[in-house]
Amino acid sequence: MTSTDPKNFVQDLPTPEPETPCRPRQPYRFSTLCATVENPSQKDQYGSSSVPIYQTATFKGVNGQYDYTRSGNPTRSHLEHHLAKISSATHAFVVSSGMAALDTILRMLKPGDEVIAGDDLYGGTNRILAYLKTHGGVTVHHVDTTKPDTLLPYINPEKTAMVLLESPTNPLLKIVDLARIAADIKERAPNAVIVVDNTMMSPYLQRPLEHGADIVYDSATKYLSGHHDLMAGVITCNRDDLAKQMGFIVNAAGNALTPFDCFLLLRGSKTLAIRMDRQQATSMLVAQMLDRLGFKVHYPGLAEHPNRDVHERIADGYGAVLSFTTGDKALSERIVGATRLWGISVSFGCVNSLISMPCVMSHASIDPATRAARGLPEDLIRLCVGIEDPADLLDDLERALLEAGAITLTAGGDSHQRYIRTIPSEGTAISRAVQKLALNQSAGYTTECNEDREWFVSAPGKVILFGEHAVVHGVTAVAASVDLRCYGVTTPRHDGKVSVHFIDIDGFRQEWEVDDLPWDAVTPVRVGDFHPDTLDHKLVDAITTRALSPEVLAKPSARQACIAFLYMYMIMAHGGNRPSFNFSARATLPVGAGLGSSASFSACAATALLLLYSRIQLPAQPAPTTDGHVHISHEGRRAIPPVLAEEVNRWAFVSEKILHGNPSGVDNSVAVFGGALSYTRPGFGRKAGMLPIQGFKSLKFLLTDSRVPRNTKQLVAGVAALKEQEPEFVNGLLNAIQHISDEAQRALADPQLSRQTLLSALSALIDENHGYLVKLGVSHPSLEDIRSKTATPPYALSTKLTGAGGGGCAVTLVPDDLSESNLRELMAALSTDSFVPYLTSVGGSGLGILSPYNQPQLLATPPETPREGEAGAGTVELLRDTFAGKATADLSAWADSLGRWLFV
Repeated sequence: MTSTDPKNFVQDLPTPEPETPCRPRQPYRFSTLCATVENPSQKDQYGSSSVPIYQTATFKGVNGQYDYTRSGNPTRSHLEHHLAKISSATHAFVVSSGMAALDTILRMLKPGDEVIAGDDLYGGTNRILAYLKTHGGVTVHHVDTTKPDTLLPYINPEKTAMVLLESPTNPLLKIVDLARIAADIKERAPNAVIVVDNTMMSPYLQRPLEHGADIVYDSATKYLSGHHDLMAGVITCNRDDLAKQMGFIVNAAGNALTPFDCFLLLRGSKTLAIRMDRQQATSMLVAQMLDRLGFKVHYPGLAEHPNRDVHERIADGYGAVLSFTTGDKALSERIVGATRLWGISVSFGCVNSLISMPCVMSHASIDPATRAARGLPEDLIRLCVGIEDPADLLDDLERALLEAGAITLTAGGDSHQRYIRTIPSEGTAISRAVQKLALNQSAGYTTECNEDREWFVSAPGKVILFGEHAVVHGVTAVAASVDLRCYGVTTPRHDGKVSVHFIDIDGFRQEWEVDDLPWDAVTPVRVGDFHPDTLDHKLVDAITTRALSPEVLAKPSARQACIAFLYMYMIMAHGGNRPSFNFSARATLPVGAGLGSSASFSACAATALLLLYSRIQLPAQPAPTTDGHVHISHEGRRAIPPVLAEEVNRWAFVSEKILHGNPSGVDNSVAVFGGALSYTRPGFGRKAGMLPIQGFKSLKFLLTDSRVPRNTKQLVAGVAALKEQEPEFVNGLLNAIQHISDEAQRALADPQLSRQTLLSALSALIDENHGYLVKLGVSHPSLEDIRSKTATPPYALSTKLTGAGGGGCAVTLVPDDLSESNLRELMAALSTDSFVPYLTSVGGSGLGILSPYNQPQLLATPPETPREGEAGAGTVELLRDTFAGKATADLSAWADSLGRWLFV
């Protein structure tokens, strides 16, 4: 067995012979090894693809390989070979539990031996070591193994028989330099056996045998199995002498794993890699959320975690266990009891998430004085993250923290968190004063609101690339974001009024006295709750009849936008908070052209209101460096947490319902999440829902607005009528369009497809899709004119209608090799014919929020904010003023110049 750099670990196992000498096969990677159970010395006589369960106690015959299952069993042999393979080991043994594995190892000790062990160990490990110390004549030294030098005074070349390590430790996630300690021990006590409990990491993330360990054991009940449906332990090693001793003990004691449990463990181990990828990705989100809230979090993935550099040197990931303290044991107990998705249980490594308090559960066997001496806090909460949806886990934990009183709503001012951590010692006058200051509880309309600054938000439009119209009948549609965006700015007023300025709707302006709005019709949606599936029509009617003037009602676009804005403004209000501000909105994408302008408006309005009401939180401000400055990295623009984006998307969908009645949810999802996705409507026999298209490559498109108004409802009704009259003909077209959508998804997600091949394939699919839409009767002469012009040499481009058709926009795929001069010439020709072309990229960023940590001179509020229409007394330039006056062509560049944007 060859050991390699663990960061690029590849098992050097025999692989199939290459088909040609010119292309030799590479050794299999870890995930492949996990999923591939192959023991060349034990071929199944029937070629079974799954290892059979040899559920037998005895085997017939004399001098055979197996005679008694306690001593050996084919199912167990397959499992042990598989586990050795993925652990960089020559030998592996599977026993009845993790503690049985440790017991087997410790049985090699004899009276007078000394053991050096960590001071932050699993409670069961402490228990068995205490028993050996009392009844076995073994001396045990507990030391802080995170500091390798602390072991040196206890190393005795004659007496030190074993060193017992964990990294990360359980439950404080301390990092131990396994490689350095192994080298120190081997140099000073060559006969000492170095044992590592690797349960917290599993072989996928860490293989201690590669770093000098002699024996590694895992509680396979945890990650290796992954489902908490069996008890098992695994021991691996490379030394024949140790393997011989432990093999004897396993056989003599009879604690080997049963055939059926071997089968279950073998099955579970196949999905180890994919499970842990999901679990540790979610763990990072949980750790970051708790860290932002101000809790002391123990997780190697956090930048400030002690010895993080050591961990990254010896491990391939951060794991899926973390812990945090609250400062109060009773508070911790309330948090644990308030969770719903997080099951209260000992153990970890399961597909389901678990929560526990180690000092009263897994580590209760350690007496309180010893726990205190070893720095194990009584209020410690351990989280063991499963494979559930990250958004659900974060939401459940946040709700538990809120219900327990561990966090509370922020107030506004300079705080931008949705919640902040409460002060445990609420009884003192000082703590109450500090908490009051943190909440910034001021009078009037500003209580608990982030209205004392300007917020600048944006969201992209969308284009339906394939499947429009057919999506209504169950065909999968493929949609993507465009670089043309809607922008929104909130500006504080503090005069008891709320106002809107919709610049693209003929400069529409309207303001309302906050207290005059129909608050008696509101049933608020509490913080943390979801809006019901149906709109509150009582509130919609009250806004329409009591808040909108006849002049507003006479303008359909402005009317619906006002209703959507006021509906969210009023139903989000909580605790008597009614912020006074202006919301201005405008876009670089054409309104009413089928490019999702209403959805991008909805995303902007929802985000602005959620920020004002502190119902969403932004990533915390980076800490100042030693020079006193905050250095903000420009690497990685996707800084908005998924849980925030999900919340915005839910509210944007509410707004879309007001604007359109029965939206699919595609437009607002693209506006929030960006990129590309596929959508299949439920109720047509196909798997329904929205799925992101991973690996989507940004593409250049020409969007041409025909400037011909369209009636979406009429066009959709026309296709439905045609389907009723000629079902066979229309269903044939729909099936053909489904095939196009399927082919497009495969091409867009294929990382092996060359750029040129992808563009060629998409071009053909665009032409084919448009032909079917023409047969459905949803094109328009203006769209055919655009299509004809773009197809004419020297352009020879592929164009199709998008959205409902019947006018609106056409989309043209622009290949990489089209010259700039030809592109400018084409756009000029389209403009000459009164069309409006927009060159844009497809598949870019989603929702954007201008970071509140840059450009303070633009985001601060003047000392005296003027009323709407009055001259300002402040000296600070407002974003709103420049925003309203910028030319549309310059808007995007100006917005980008303001500083760092946080994007989904």
